Amino acid sequence: MIRLLDATTHISPVLFLGTIGMILLAVALVFFIVFHQRRVMRYQQRIQVMETEHQKMLLRASIKLQEEERTRLAADLHDDAGPLLATARLYLNDNLVNLDKTAQMQSIFNAKQIIDETITLIRNISHSLMPPTLKNFGLESAVTDFFQKINNSGSINASSKFHDYKVRLKAEKELILFRIIQELINNILKHSKASFIHLTQHELPEKLIIRLHHDGKGLTQDEFLRFTKFKDGLGLKNIQSRLRGIHSDILYEEDTSQSLFKVTIDIPREEGEVI
Repeated sequence: MIRLLDATTHISPVLFLGTIGMILLAVALVFFIVFHQRRVMRYQQRIQVMETEHQKMLLRASIKLQEEERTRLAADLHDDAGPLLATARLYLNDNLVNLDKTAQMQSIFNAKQIIDETITLIRNISHSLMPPTLKNFGLESAVTDFFQKINNSGSINASSKFHDYKVRLKAEKELILFRIIQELINNILKHSKASFIHLTQHELPEKLIIRLHHDGKGLTQDEFLRFTKFKDGLGLKNIQSRLRGIHSDILYEEDTSQSLFKVTIDIPREEGEVI
């Protein structure tokens, strides 16, 4: 009996210390979980703030591009269409009724020619905003037509190949991508001294890949990122802003094995665009 009491007395402190240890461990675990959750919440809040700021930046860039487009459009209409319409008005002034019939017919004919020229001009301006081939037949036809015109100039060999563009992107995304391709080609024609340009398109389950090859002087990715920080790199900044608008990436690289430069654009497909 005495031995049993001694054993119980000996075990009780162990149980007591073990219980205290478990309680302290549980309290520490609770504190750790609460602390971790607070850190996660703070991190999520920071991410949310960053995403909000990023969306604001994209919105400002989009608004800026729209304003620049409107400014260019207004300048084209003012500088080109304005003088033509003012000239046509000269032929159709109040004195027209006082002219003989032959002079009247000549004035009306001259005014009609000027008005027809103005209509053609405005049509060309509207086509520059949304090319009819792109609107009616899609990106593949618009790019093919664009490259054919470049190739027909005889100054450079230009070709394009769409391998499996079966499901079109959304119209606004096609327009942005077409403008990016135009700007890239414009840069190549102006700065690279290339003798050929070749564009290819490939499909993956959830993204579209556009790749440009040329044999002129090109950029690396580091140079592209550096130039977008300069004021003189407006064209590259526009490319970067447009890409952000469609959540796409661009990669400039040199293929030293073939003495070529490559530009690759990855465009993720949205719901309704996935093959």
